Amino acid sequence: MIGELLFTVLILAVGAERLAELRVARRNAAWSFARGGVESGQGHYRVMVALHTGLLVGALAEVWLRRPELPGALAVMMLVLAAGSQALRWWCIATLGPRWNTRIIVVPDLPLVASGPYRWMRHPNYVAVVVEGFALPLVHGAWLTASIFTVANAALLAVRIRAENRALAVAGGPQR
Repeated sequence: MIGELLFTVLILAVGAERLAELRVARRNAAWSFARGGVESGQGHYRVMVALHTGLLVGALAEVWLRRPELPGALAVMMLVLAAGSQALRWWCIATLGPRWNTRIIVVPDLPLVASGPYRWMRHPNYVAVVVEGFALPLVHGAWLTASIFTVANAALLAVRIRAENRALAVAGGPQR
């Protein structure tokens, strides 16, 4: 019971972090639109929100209904990965500053961001999402949620990354 309660606190903390992200995204969207930003990929945005909400709700439901054993060393490794994914996400947010968003909004004529994690990869925020999507549920053995989210998220990211790359190309060059 203590394990389930601690896992619930973790999921609630991640949920609070998601709400903070949405506040940052709203502020950044206003900044982008004020500079001529153009939004694309709206069709999949609701699916993305539902999927990410489902990750948190599904992990909690699975842990409380199925009551899997706390996976010991695996739990610690998954907690470290989940925390690392949060750190990477906020590094991306800090690096992109007002350009970061949960939506695809491109401001024309802004140069490519090539600092922070973008020095090494094109979509580091999506790496954080992928890692968190399997690690967070596995902190308490919610392997069904981790599996379902991972498969659904792979399909979503294929659509999202294609839409983002297309939007960046139309805007006159890559930016992040």
